[in-house]
Amino acid sequence: MSAKHLIDILEAVRSGDISAEAAAAQIRASGYEDLGFAKLDFQRETRRKFGEVVYCPGKTNEQLLAIFRAFAEKQRPVLGTRATPAQAEFVRDGGIAATYDPVSRLLVHRPTSDARENSQLSTLNSQLSIAVCTGGTADLPVAEEAAQTAEFFGANVKRFYDVGVAGLHRLLSKIDEIRAASVVIAIAGMEGALGSVIAGLVERPVIAVPTSVGYGASFNGLAPLLSMLNSCAEGMSVVNIDNGYGAGYLAAQIARM
Repeated sequence: MSAKHLIDILEAVRSGDISAEAAAAQIRASGYEDLGFAKLDFQRETRRKFGEVVYCPGKTNEQLLAIFRAFAEKQRPVLGTRATPAQAEFVRDGGIAATYDPVSRLLVHRPTSDARENSQLSTLNSQLSIAVCTGGTADLPVAEEAAQTAEFFGANVKRFYDVGVAGLHRLLSKIDEIRAASVVIAIAGMEGALGSVIAGLVERPVIAVPTSVGYGASFNGLAPLLSMLNSCAEGMSVVNIDNGYGAGYLAAQIARM
């Protein structure tokens, strides 16, 4: 909603042309921008503290550019997930100052200045951190999606990669640092045991992420998903297969609380 539109509504309330209830309904209804193919929810940050995120697959290059341009014009940060290199190049060639990481496949635009208090880009308390742990190097794309998503929303992230249970001493050598985190994300494929092991060693909430890494009987992540869902370790939640974004978002919410 433009400032002029808001002023017009308030003037109409003052003159008695519309009721306060009708004005409130108009303001609520105008909390998004309709691009025809997408309705951008600019009130989400007010409701949720974290703004809208763009899922890039299935969108044309032109659609994605229009979405990023709408955020940029309003000086809003925007995170695009699962973006391809071609999509990222098209958005940047369209004049949007965006960074792209080919590992996490995240496309990020941040306004040059954003002084809004309590915004999604405000840094969390430096004592609050998220530990992102992986079973192996093959889990890195999902891990970086989780880590960089949490960082986008202001969290402090520490990475502990390749600490899987096949060599438990690797995990135990880092356990004191992992225990110091406010939230732990455990990412693993194969049999998915890492989440259960970590949840049995730390007092913080653990978010387990099954990945589609593994041989045939892992069924593209179904085996670790079922293992994590059936874990006997308390205090562990599970997100969907390869859903690093969901884990990073949830971890940032917990840390912010």
